[in-house]
Order: sequence, then structure tokens, then C-alpha cells
Amino acid sequence: MTSMTTADWHLPYGANVVPGGVRFAVWAPNARLVEVELHGDGGPSTHPLSPGADGVHEGTVPGIGAGAHYKYRLDGGQGFPDPYSRFQPDGVHGPSEVIDPGAFAWHDRDWPGLAAEGLVIYECHVGTMTPEGTFDALIGQLDVLKRLGVSAIELMPVAACPGRWNWGYDGVALYAPSANYGRPDDLRRLVDAAHGIGLGVILDVVYNHLGPDGNYLRVYAGDYFTDRHKTPWGDALNYDGPNSAKVRDYAILNAGHWLTEYHLDGLRLDATDQIIDTGPVHLLQELTARVRAATSRSVVIVAEDARNDVKIARPAEDGGYGLTGVWADDFHHQVRVFLTGEREAYYADYEGTAADIAATIAGGFFYQGQPAPRAKKPRGTPVTGEPATAFVFCLQNHDQVGNRPYGERLHHDVAAGRYAVASALLLFAPETPLLFMGQEFAASASFLYFTDHEPELGRLVTEGRREEFKAFRAFQDPTLRHEIPDPQAAETFHRSKLNLAERQINAGIYALYQALLALRRDDPVLATQDRARTRAAAVGAQAIAVHRWHEHRHRLLIANAGPSVGILVKDQPLLAALPLANAEPLLSTAERRFGGGGDRAFVTDKGDGWRIEVPARTAVVFGFEEDERGPRTGA
Repeated sequence: MTSMTTADWHLPYGANVVPGGVRFAVWAPNARLVEVELHGDGGPSTHPLSPGADGVHEGTVPGIGAGAHYKYRLDGGQGFPDPYSRFQPDGVHGPSEVIDPGAFAWHDRDWPGLAAEGLVIYECHVGTMTPEGTFDALIGQLDVLKRLGVSAIELMPVAACPGRWNWGYDGVALYAPSANYGRPDDLRRLVDAAHGIGLGVILDVVYNHLGPDGNYLRVYAGDYFTDRHKTPWGDALNYDGPNSAKVRDYAILNAGHWLTEYHLDGLRLDATDQIIDTGPVHLLQELTARVRAATSRSVVIVAEDARNDVKIARPAEDGGYGLTGVWADDFHHQVRVFLTGEREAYYADYEGTAADIAATIAGGFFYQGQPAPRAKKPRGTPVTGEPATAFVFCLQNHDQVGNRPYGERLHHDVAAGRYAVASALLLFAPETPLLFMGQEFAASASFLYFTDHEPELGRLVTEGRREEFKAFRAFQDPTLRHEIPDPQAAETFHRSKLNLAERQINAGIYALYQALLALRRDDPVLATQDRARTRAAAVGAQAIAVHRWHEHRHRLLIANAGPSVGILVKDQPLLAALPLANAEPLLSTAERRFGGGGDRAFVTDKGDGWRIEVPARTAVVFGFEEDERGPRTGA
């Protein structure tokens, strides 16, 4: 196992600038001879490396430095890019470039990193967030995002992929930022600028598979992969079989590379249910422990995992993997069904009732071991003392939007008032919220699935994409499936770009998001993120109450997605014991500044007991303390 410590962390493989030259190291256990093939103005020149007992070939080439272009040649064959390449300036099939990560002048010495508490994540795709689609262009959006009220941006994968554009999950040069977005120092400049204004940066990384085009790992070692396990994308990476130590290092050192060489504040690990490891220490546990040891700053590690397994976010000393948290998509699914009635595919496992949404907010996961109808087997594990920060909730993310046939967002499918109610639910809940770029201003742009593969692979991707929707009633006709946007078409990518002017055009919903995020950050109750002091219940067919408290202060959200309601407090167990006589509205989605009609909510006594009157399609946050001061009416 390669060591990785805070004081002297460095990448032991790939090309590293040293005094007088560049040190090269690559794992190629079956090669008798590995040569560095330098690409320069005078044509290629080769330099042999020395083989080691562990299959690593290494050596120093004098007289070169950062900026040199190279490939590796194995046993006299053709050259291939470095598996540990820090940059692929001409794409995934071209030469690798020597990069000196120590040459960048950082200005974030006092940046403490990210903590789980108070985290609000803003997921974005570098290529579609701005018209230019670059790291440098994204720097220009940081101040706006800071004023919005998020605490970290989460970049969809930036590792080099084939073609001009890609979601990022077809990465093959996992250590190299995509040249489509800029050079490595452009990414460093983005992170440095974010830290300068108090924003963290999280990176989405993929360790369950590599893309289908430009993956040269098998050239170097067949043991990178195993046919003992399968994933939806083919053979699994070999994390638990013979000769797996170097494969585990490939992933773990990659995580450390992003956190140290780029000063990133956290990682989102893609589809960890497809990281198959039957060994004594799961890769997720080892990776988390080692990368946390690699930096003195606080970092967050979040998994996307379909299993609803709290072990992922449970401390290692308690038998878990020790990650910060996990995407908890039950909330998204319940809300989507609640608002749209959609019940196909994985939505068939959700009834989307007000009671089920309340249970999800109270529990973090909805499925905690009970049978899932579609799978016909139990799903999930019981949630016990896990904090609210262990669960990441969303209304939109790249998967839930982009894997729809037309990339439609939630606000494209529901009325504005109901979307505002759902937004209030997300940002009032104690769990960590994730926003997907553009949802805060109800972006008109879809987020479609796009690729730019070579023609034959691209044809297969397009056919496969459309075939995925065959089971949906709306697409059983092949003619209708053919209308699903072609991932390979340039138009599909360009249609996914945000129109940032819509922040002003849709100023009402944007102001609502700013206000909800400010309340979440500054309010002494909501800032605590205490799941143990959160209760939620249905208080009507389309109305949900969420009660949160801290010390003597109470906050109550009534989220009403249906017609106006008058909730008789004494009939609702969650509300009956609350001192609502002094409740005052702190925020209502119906306020005119948010684009609402100005209808007011009231707490009133009409003789039969206290009632909470809430207008149609409105969410209201009430604040009150435990002393009785008499009734208050709404603003």
C-alpha cells in the first residue's frame, strides 16, 4: 500500500518534476520493457525505464520539465497515454503532458475546508453552466452563487472524456482535468477563487467503471479489471481479487490527488453500489480514511448509493465506512410522485403521499428495510442515530433531470406555486440540501443526456439511450422513441446550456430561494440541522407539517400543495401541544416579492380551537417561542 500523509503527500506514479528532469513511474507488471516516448519538435525519442519487483517501471529523464509531451511504449509497441496523466491537451488518445502541481501560487492558506454542518450544495456541469463552458467562465459566477446562499459548488466529473462534450461519467484519464474546460491551473484558479469568497468546491468522481473509448488500463495490466463481478457498464474494477492492491491505489490516490493538488474540499463518489469489494476492508472505508489523512483541512465525502444503507455514513469505529453522507433519493422520488402522480419505473415503489414525504423528512430514508414493491424484496437499513447531515436531499440533480427522455426539470412539469412549496420543503428540512444548476431561477433549459463519441460508438449510445425508454407507456411506439433527443447531436448539448439572464427574468422564484437559504443559514433553529428535534406529519391530503425546535424556539412549516386549508390544531397530534398562540409568519411563498398573489396565512381561534389557515399552493414558515403571548395573525 502506498503511503499518503499530510506532510509529504505526492503522487508516486505518472510524471513528476524533479531537480534536473522528470521522474516517470507506471505499473505494467507484464511488460518486459517500458519506454518513455517523448514528443517534441524533432520527432519522438525514447527513454527506457527500469523494471521493479512489484511491476512498476520507473526512471528519470534528464533535461525536460513541465510542458513535455509523452506516451509510454510497452515492449516496443505503439505509444499510449499515461494512466496517471495529469493532462491530456489533445484529447484522451493523444500524448500526456507533464504538469508541475507545485508551480501554482495558492492564496487559500487560511481556508479551513468544508464541514458537514451548514452545507448547501450546488451541483453544476462546467460545460453547460455558462455560455463559454470553461473553468475560467465559472469563476465569473462564484459571487452570484455566494449571494444565492449556497456554501459549496459540486462539479460533475471533470476527468478527461472522449469528444467535445460529455456528462463526465465516461472518463478515462481520471487524473487529468478535461481540456474542454481548460488547463489544470484553470481548475486550480477556480478553486482558489471560490475559497477566497468562502465557497467550497466538491468534485464528482467515478470509481465504478471507466468509459468505453480511450480506456487504456488493460494495455498496462489486465488486473485492473475482473470478470468475477459485473456492473451495468461491463467488467468491474478489480478491488478485491489477485493483484488488486495497485488497482485500489489507482482509485485512492486519485481521490487524494484531487483533494491535495487541487485543494478541493470534498468528493461525491458515483454509484458506490457498483463498487464491488468483498475484501476485509471495503474500498470506501479505506479511501475515506486515507484521503482524510492526506489533508489537514476538513473534507466531505458523499456517496451516491441506491441501497439506502446507513453503514456508508456510519463512523468506521461503529462498523461503517465513515463517509460524511449519502444521496437520499427517496425524498426526490416521493415529492415527484406527490406533485405529478408519475408511477413508472422506479417511481412505482413510491406512493408520494403527504404522510410518506413526512416520514422521509423525519427518517432521512423512506426505505429502511421494508419491502419495495417493484424489487419484491426488502430495501434499506434502519436509521438510528445518524445525523441529518448524513442524508443529501434534492428536488433536482443531473440524474433525475437528465435521465428523463426530454431532460425536463420538476418546474417544467408542475405549477409555479406547487414548485415553490416543494422548494420550501427541501430547504426547511434538516437534511443537507443539494440544488441543481438553474433550479433556483426555474431555468427554461432542459438538461439532456449528451455525448460526442466516434460515429459507431455514438450510434450504439443513441440506440441504447432510446431503447431504455421502451418500457414506458409513452414510448412503446418506436416512432415516438426516435423523437427522444439524440445524445450525439450538437444541438442536444447546446440546448442544455443555462440562460443566466433568467435570474432576472424569473426574479420571484430566485428571490424565494435566496430568502429560504438565508433563513436556513441565519435562523437559530434551522441552522442546527438537528434530526432528533424534527417532527413531520401529514396534516391534509396535500399538506405537510414539519416542526423543528432548538431550546425554547420553535419553527413550523406548513407546506400546502393543494387548495386552501384550515387545519384544526387539536385534531393533529404533531400540532396539538405546540404554543401556537404566539406564532408569527416568518416567510410565505405567496408573498408578492416571490411572485405570489399576496394571500396571507393565519393562526386564529374561531371558537372550536386554534386553526392554521393556509392559502392554496403555499408554504408558510411560522416562528414562536414557548411563552404564551396571545394570538398573532399573518402578514
